[in-house]
Amino acid sequence: MSLNLTILASFLSAFFITFFLTPLSIRILKKFKVLDDPKRKHPGVIHKKPVPRGGGIPLFLGVFGASLIFLPRTELIFSIFAASFIALAVGILDDKFDTSPYLRFFINIICGIIIVAAGISVPFITNPFGGILYLNQTFIPLSFLGPGLQIPFSDIIAVFWIVWVMNMLNWSKGVDGQMPGIVAISSIVIGILSLRFAQVDETSIISAILSFIIAGSALGFLIFNFYPARIFPGYGATSIYLLLGVVAILSSAKLATAMLVMGIPLADGAYTIFRRIVSGRSPFWHDKKHFHHLLLSHGLSQRSIALFYWSISAILGALSLVLSSRGKLFAIIMVVVLVGGAILFLNFLLKRDRNDKVAI
Repeated sequence: MSLNLTILASFLSAFFITFFLTPLSIRILKKFKVLDDPKRKHPGVIHKKPVPRGGGIPLFLGVFGASLIFLPRTELIFSIFAASFIALAVGILDDKFDTSPYLRFFINIICGIIIVAAGISVPFITNPFGGILYLNQTFIPLSFLGPGLQIPFSDIIAVFWIVWVMNMLNWSKGVDGQMPGIVAISSIVIGILSLRFAQVDETSIISAILSFIIAGSALGFLIFNFYPARIFPGYGATSIYLLLGVVAILSSAKLATAMLVMGIPLADGAYTIFRRIVSGRSPFWHDKKHFHHLLLSHGLSQRSIALFYWSISAILGALSLVLSSRGKLFAIIMVVVLVGGAILFLNFLLKRDRNDKVAI
């Protein structure tokens, strides 16, 4: 089977596995009361009736099932899915019992370490101003853990990237259909990028196939998650975000492309952390001030917001495939500035409206 046919078959397999397993998952999750009840004390809740959480289950099974068929059964693949399964298991526990965000973050780091221990890292990045920056030639001393112990900077960047993607995309699931659309677009762009190197690099072939598998699973799930959602991704979906972070590294370490196509979640996540720290709050605790929450407060519908996020991701993804490294850097900076400015402006309008109501 040619590579193109393999990619198409893997995409369709993941799509249909997730599509057929999601209704079954909904029934099981309802039976075991893994529900997102709007009565619970969570500032991000915007729905009016209980909806099953735990969408990470059909998402993971769709990716895993297709990967069993189309990916080689190597130690690398085993380690990737072992980390993904751990993220899923912890996520499902959180979907049921609302575990501590600090515990979840710790498990995120463990999952990242498993990936790096399997040999996946960011050995270099392209210098936007010319040349290559070799991150695997710089070592960080860890003498407090043992004499002479040190770790390559490339491994630290890989763990940071994986943990960041898991949390950044988790924050971008507040509107029905928002997350799976972004994941599908991002993975397709990364898959296309990987195909550029697929003829000479076996790792790029794995990255390309896995990227389109992730896209297929996300689109199969989207049918049930688009407004009005019949199921939510839940925290278990971080198992898929982890895989998306991994394929971004495997695709010849083109992290700038992944950062650009996920530009709005990236900017919103960075601003969220900054805002919470500046206000004296923990960056791990929820609030209702994400970009999508602000858009909802100003009258946009959930469908409109999801379509807006998808459109921007698609445009940025298309640009990322043609821009130079320097162009990608400037584009990322522009997106961060524009999204940050929009968030500040929407917050200003919201406060002004509230003050006007109080004055009246």
